[in-house]
Amino acid sequence: MTPRIDMSAPLGATVTLPNPLSTASGCAGYGRELDQFVPLSALGTITTKTIMPYVRSGRATPRMAETPSGMLNSIGLQGSGIDHFIEHELPWLAERGARVLVSIAGERTEEFAEAASRLKGQPGVVGIEANISCPNVANRGLVFGCDAATSYETIRAVREAADPGHPVYAKLTPDVTSIVDIAAACTEAGADGLSMINTLLGIAIDTDTLRPRLAGTTGGLSGPAIRPVAVRCVYQVYAAMRAGAVRQVPILGMGGITSGRDALEFVLAGASGVALGTVLFNDPSAPLRVLRELESALAERDFTSLQQAIGRAHPSN
Repeated sequence: MTPRIDMSAPLGATVTLPNPLSTASGCAGYGRELDQFVPLSALGTITTKTIMPYVRSGRATPRMAETPSGMLNSIGLQGSGIDHFIEHELPWLAERGARVLVSIAGERTEEFAEAASRLKGQPGVVGIEANISCPNVANRGLVFGCDAATSYETIRAVREAADPGHPVYAKLTPDVTSIVDIAAACTEAGADGLSMINTLLGIAIDTDTLRPRLAGTTGGLSGPAIRPVAVRCVYQVYAAMRAGAVRQVPILGMGGITSGRDALEFVLAGASGVALGTVLFNDPSAPLRVLRELESALAERDFTSLQQAIGRAHPSN
């Protein structure tokens, strides 16, 4: 029998979760389908699909394609907007006892702030994830999270507009020269945590039609294929936190996690929380399984708490 492990995990300075398990934005929608397989209250948090202040139709089909050990998607942040979410989805989530980390985005900094402001005082919301890995229309399509200055401005705007009791996470893209520089900018701007990582930009070409397999040409690569990249990013940013180059905040690690051992890799690299994404498409019951496996893996290595394992892969720990 697995010894009882303290699986509590920090979401922010004033918010502690019963366990570190979450969903990655976009992979469980608003939780209605997942609820058939996993009680949402059993998760540390459920991260919603990314919500914008307005309705968005997304990109043309086909917009998903399987790849070796992964998947490409080009959904384009399709959604029904913040008004529909607050009126129809959030009350349903709150009724089920879900702790909701709301992923938000916008085409301009002001739109991020607008979405954050609308979530003040809403039931069930425990935090906000600012998806800065999307294009900034006001800045000629530059991805917010690819530029330190733009990342700083966006996270500062969200932090100022959000409920003071809601931790604000910045979701970082790996498609940058130095993810540490972006992490430093976000935490300096007031981010209470970092979500790492978003998908990697990729293309798959159909050798029969001789054309890209996605209508939008490029898509985000997710799944086990990206896990070593994601673990590297978490390791680098956590090391920078230990060195004082980045303000210390919790890290929510994600990217190809399919088992408790995968989750443990992220924890040892420096993550205090882990999120499941692509695995949910073929195993929607994965969250509770992965949580049990992580707890067992910690016990097998003589840890008595999740906290003890965070960052243990680094020298002198």
